[in-house]
Amino acid sequence: MVGFTRKLARRFGYDIAPFPGGAKHWAQIVSLLARHEVNCVFDIGANVGQYANAIRKNGYPGRIVSFEPLSAAHAQLTARAAGDADWDVAPRTAVGAAPGETQIHVSAESDMSSILPLDATAQDRLTSSRSTGTETVPVTTVADGLAAHTDGATHIFVKSDTQGFEAQVLAGAADCWDRITGVQLELSIQPIYEGQPDHLPLLEMLAARGLRPHLVIPGYWSRQYGRMLEYDVVCFRD
Repeated sequence: MVGFTRKLARRFGYDIAPFPGGAKHWAQIVSLLARHEVNCVFDIGANVGQYANAIRKNGYPGRIVSFEPLSAAHAQLTARAAGDADWDVAPRTAVGAAPGETQIHVSAESDMSSILPLDATAQDRLTSSRSTGTETVPVTTVADGLAAHTDGATHIFVKSDTQGFEAQVLAGAADCWDRITGVQLELSIQPIYEGQPDHLPLLEMLAARGLRPHLVIPGYWSRQYGRMLEYDVVCFRD
């Protein structure tokens, strides 16, 4: 029912996105950004700009740089950011471990599109998220993005919502971790993409960089699996 409703809304130019726990967590995120003096947010896997729009509406005043690989979503994202002088949209690209080019699996629900294919169980249970085709997309890295788009910002916050590709996004930060003040990742309790790690190795990777959870946001509950599949974690250095 949720998938059908989202598709229907998109026919009329609207998008419906889950806001787990209500609006409260947006204020909490923005409070953390202010507390840690974040002056640039990297919005990786921006889709049509839902995340950037939400933090802006909740009081984040600083720079935002959004990255989105899908051509249709990128066009909507660019239009949405056009009226905000401090919200930049990078040229259409995915973000990964190394620069290059790859194929992305395009889902009927565009925010479920991923470079990684759905695994067999998810193909069977999450029918509205199945791929309807592929797009060839360029790939950049966090390190290259920092060099190209930060304009001297020193307190960078990296948000990654890339449907199972978070480990590759983090790997692409290379030796730039000293500029990254905080990270927000969508983590999987129940992986649904082929090759997707669960949440524990990624939390350990962040801990090794001195980044520890400061906020946990409940995510998508699946009736088909009978459990929560994912959650978001916001990490900063203590």
